[in-house]
Amino acid sequence: MTLSRRGFLAGTTAILVAPQLRAAGVTEPFTHETVIAKAQALAQRRYMERPSVPQDWLDLTYEQYRLMWFRSRDALWSDSNRSYNVDFFHPGLYFPQPVKVFTVEKGQAQEVPFDLSKFDRTDKAAELSVDETLGYSGLRLRTEHDQPGIKNEFCVFQGASYFRAIGWGMFYGLSARGLALKTGDPMGEEFPDFTHFWLEAPTADQRNIVLHALLDSPSVAGAYRFDIKPGPTCEMEVTATLFPRQDLTHVGLGPLTSMFLYDDKDRTRFDDFRPAVHDSDGLLIENGAGETIWRPLSNPHRLQVSSFVDDNPRGFGLMQRERRLSDFNDLEAHYHDRPGLWVEPRGEWGRGAVTLVEIPADKEIYDNIVAYWRPSEPMQAGSRAELSYRLSWCSEAPRTDQLPRVLNTAMGLSFDGTKRLAVIDFEDHPDLHGAPDDFAKHIQSPHVDTSDGVLQRNPDTGGLRLAFSFDPGERDLVELRAQLRKDGQAASEVWLFRWTA
Repeated sequence: MTLSRRGFLAGTTAILVAPQLRAAGVTEPFTHETVIAKAQALAQRRYMERPSVPQDWLDLTYEQYRLMWFRSRDALWSDSNRSYNVDFFHPGLYFPQPVKVFTVEKGQAQEVPFDLSKFDRTDKAAELSVDETLGYSGLRLRTEHDQPGIKNEFCVFQGASYFRAIGWGMFYGLSARGLALKTGDPMGEEFPDFTHFWLEAPTADQRNIVLHALLDSPSVAGAYRFDIKPGPTCEMEVTATLFPRQDLTHVGLGPLTSMFLYDDKDRTRFDDFRPAVHDSDGLLIENGAGETIWRPLSNPHRLQVSSFVDDNPRGFGLMQRERRLSDFNDLEAHYHDRPGLWVEPRGEWGRGAVTLVEIPADKEIYDNIVAYWRPSEPMQAGSRAELSYRLSWCSEAPRTDQLPRVLNTAMGLSFDGTKRLAVIDFEDHPDLHGAPDDFAKHIQSPHVDTSDGVLQRNPDTGGLRLAFSFDPGERDLVELRAQLRKDGQAASEVWLFRWTA
């Protein structure tokens, strides 16, 4: 259906002239140290919540919110030859508090004033009040890909400290966050906000773009720097300086948020024509000891938290390994084209645990999966913490080993109907060529006995398939581990799974 459009009322535009004029031409010196100093000063003061936009903006429905959009032809730097353009989002609905945005050129920062006249809307859009609390709720980055003169979007920062990106040809899926606090705690989670953004103006041929952000919340303030390079894999070099107001006993570093509804392990729970629905299907870990772990995701009946204790992890991420349209049979969502996200720590992160939080969900609109690094030692109030890491928005993780991957996990009743059957498909990989009998099957559980397992060649994938059974009895939870080995050495990733009744 095509909706007609109309411009904003002349009166609305006139109301907004005054704040634009106030901001025009005002500049101040800027470096990343400016953001760090602002974060440190914030942390030394009592937390102050920012004002919200008018109530009628907050009362917008999702459909009403989408009836207004930023005109890309009026994007930041659209009248220049700079290699990037920046679009903005209006506030309201899930985005009650606006952010401040600045450009940085030749070491001087200048605010980008909020301009409601740069938004189009349909004739069904609601008439909304306008006052000084309005502002942009986030921003979108665009640059050239394979068509000269056409700048395609690849990254969005909007809402709390959330941001998303894609590699070329991908569709948006999972999100990252600046920081996670008290995720899954009984007293509730705390969501820090990016309140200010500074965009360094790129040159005409510059392939990366640098963005700075100021983070604030009741427990902590922080300064972030993102060096972003789009491509088939979108890479971000992230540095953060944190100043806790309170002791941070449950902090999540490099946090990722995704959605998993069901797949071949539990599709009978949902009356749906699609064989699977998820943005990510597994947690991948390359731990400090060099072991690679694949943990398939679940949509549990009850909240569950899994901790993978480690020392100086090499990387972790939420990945999407089902890459065929037939894996989802969804012509609109493009789940098979959604990115995975790999976190690669820079320097030593010490002792802690990759933490996976799986939250029950009954619809695909809910992000119910969270993964992050939780340090073993709290961050003390009044301290200063520095960290850096690389984020890769990718089709497959750029890990250091080349071990054969797990492609899929399926579960159900065994053939005789008395036990549970686990079926693990490994990819077609040179290390797994040869007869199945050449490989040893290592299947373990601390809770139950398992069968010896059967290893066969899967003619559809070309890889090996391992199937084994176990009897959970009256247990509500069973931890399982499996790996293929050859000549005493790892021949596949470690498969870990938590079965729940």
